[in-house]
Amino acid sequence: MTARPLTLLSRPVLWGAALLLMTAPAHAAGAALGAGMPWWGWPLALFVTCFLMGMVAVPAGIGGGTLFVPIVGGFFPFHLDFVRGAGLLVALASALAAAPMLLRGGLASLRLALPLALLASASSIAGALLGLALPVSVVQTALGLIVLGIVALMFVSKKSEFPVVAAPDRLGSALALHGVFVDGATRQRIDWQVHRTGIGLVVFLGIGVLAGMFGIGAGWANVPALNLLMGAPLKVSAGTSGLVLSLVDSSAAWVYVNKGAVLPMIAVPSVIGMMLGAMIGARLLNVLKGTVIRRLVIGVLLFAGLRALLKGTGVWA
Repeated sequence: MTARPLTLLSRPVLWGAALLLMTAPAHAAGAALGAGMPWWGWPLALFVTCFLMGMVAVPAGIGGGTLFVPIVGGFFPFHLDFVRGAGLLVALASALAAAPMLLRGGLASLRLALPLALLASASSIAGALLGLALPVSVVQTALGLIVLGIVALMFVSKKSEFPVVAAPDRLGSALALHGVFVDGATRQRIDWQVHRTGIGLVVFLGIGVLAGMFGIGAGWANVPALNLLMGAPLKVSAGTSGLVLSLVDSSAAWVYVNKGAVLPMIAVPSVIGMMLGAMIGARLLNVLKGTVIRRLVIGVLLFAGLRALLKGTGVWA
């Protein structure tokens, strides 16, 4: 019953996106995209790039924006404010496209996502306002440092596939933050529960600020917080991260829309490509091993983070 509304919704989204692309003024596109390529070349490149990102982002649970902003901001000739605005929409699209399949398979927990997303979505508004107020070079440099910090965290931390939580805390029990899922790779039935719920709520307040400020969705922080801090299984953490992103990013995105920092020529092909790639990525999450996903994401983020840092400092413009 949940798959049918998504299918019906995707058709007007795709047709509306195509209409926006066809009716966008050519002179506005040329000014925004640069003169090195025809105006339609960059949207096409964005579509292909985001399709590949969506296939990787959902299994990794990091949200499309985590890959989109450093890669597109570093290698495409777009102003960073437009990239961050589109990045939030991209992360939102990938999360919404994958959510029905993740919920049906037990890989995402709505009960676990809602209290965390409530706090993070409120703080993401403040982060979005802060990000738009800072100079682009400062945000670009900070983004590079944050992404490289993500790489270091993912490299040194040994993510547990199935963390052992001896007993849930009182807050976790009161909120019924527990569940069951069947691992598609091993066919093993996993009963899970969480602890350190209070600390987790505070951490997600900070995650929301970073999500809004950099437009990267902050799925990179959701997964370690859910897995390493609160003790949720890795695949449940990745799936639930997508639900959190769908709420957090929708709050921050309105700030960018209100400030005029969302350009259809950038956002539309990116969102379409990410949604299509995310549908495939949601299926890959059920069969791929966590270690394979982790290595792939580390490599991509390392490259993108270095590029963002060098561009922000003016070393590689």
